[in-house]
Formats: sequence, structure tokens, C-alpha cells
Amino acid sequence: MKKIQLTLLVGIMLCFVTISFGQKGNYRITNGISITGAITKTDIATGNFKTKQGDGFLGGFNATVDIPHRWYNVSFGMQLSESAIGISARPLPVVANSEFIDYKLFAVQLAMLLHLKVIPDYFTIDFGPMLQYNSKLELKDKTKEGYFVDNYVNLSAEDISDISQFNFNGAVGASVGFRYFKLKAQYIYGFTNILNKLENQELDTIGGDARFKGNQNMLVLGATVSF
Repeated sequence: MKKIQLTLLVGIMLCFVTISFGQKGNYRITNGISITGAITKTDIATGNFKTKQGDGFLGGFNATVDIPHRWYNVSFGMQLSESAIGISARPLPVVANSEFIDYKLFAVQLAMLLHLKVIPDYFTIDFGPMLQYNSKLELKDKTKEGYFVDNYVNLSAEDISDISQFNFNGAVGASVGFRYFKLKAQYIYGFTNILNKLENQELDTIGGDARFKGNQNMLVLGATVSF
């Protein structure tokens, strides 16, 4: 009796899935490739340091699955970026004349995005998760490795370079244009603590918070060409 009930349940579920998600009629699913180039503004939102948003650039490509008569498309892609981030520091422990010293951050981001068809082929709202692998923070000017980071007494600029390199982000944005060319704007927010790894390095945190917490955020403005 239990086997019969289980068989009926599976049959009903299969029918439901087929009716709800099956294709109504015959229509062509279109696959496409797109290439993106963009400029970026990147920062780390943290209470540990005084930071300044920096400029950068981004390039990437996406494979898009366009399903006609659906309210969305799906894309899978990878993008590479080089960003700059400013962190306030001073040349000597007791000197008050601080300045923003620039770090470079390289990142590879793998994304799966949904594209809501507000106006099909012309305007979409894009959002989805993103897995990121990034470099350590690299000082642009190596002569400033011995600078002291503001908010701390003895923490040097090179001490904070070894940040967490695997992070999980969320992206939301919009694309507008024509079928084969669109302008895009995207905001990327890091859900994971990109400074978490600093807590395991026995750093000198006198004068500041010993718990490190920071979330990356990136604004992307660019264009996409599709094939």
C-alpha cells in the first residue's frame, strides 16, 4: 500500500512540474556570448580603518541563455578586475599628518545572474550571487610599507595586506540598450568579511579594535557587446 501511495505521489509531482515548468508550445532557446568592459569604484566598508574609494577597471565575458516567452534570462560568466583602495596612514607613530596610501586589489569573480526582462531586448534588471577569488592588498608605493595605519599605534601598512582571498558577493544592476550592445551599471557587495584573515596573524592592535571586519563594495559602469 505504501508503495502504491509513493508511486501516485511521484506521478502527481511529475505532472505538476511538467505543467508548471514545461515549455508551452515549441520555441527556440537562444544561447549567446557577451564581452564586458567597465570602469570601477571600489572600497571596503570597515570601522577598523579610514578608507577612500579608488578607481579601477574590469573586463569579462558571459554565456547567456535567452528563453523566449519567459520573464527572465540567465547568464553565467567570469570577470577580472584591478581596483585601487586608499587607507589612511602616517609616516611616524606620533605624527599627525596622515595621508591615504593606495593599495591594489586584483580579483576574479564567477557569477550566475538572472536578468529580468523589463523591456525585452532593451532593458533588464540584473541580480545574482558571485564567488570571488582576490589577491592580497598590494601597496602601490613600496616605500610606504613602514607607514602606521590610522586608528592603531603600531600597526604598519604592510601588516594588513594578507586579507581573506575567497569571498562571496551579491550583485544587482541594470542593462539598457539594444540586443547586441548595452550599457550596464552594477553594484557588488561582499557578504563575507574580507578582513577576517587578519585576526589570525597576531597583529599589534594597540589603540584600535582587535576584531577586524570589512565588506567590499564595488560600483561597475561599462558596456556589453553580445554575439
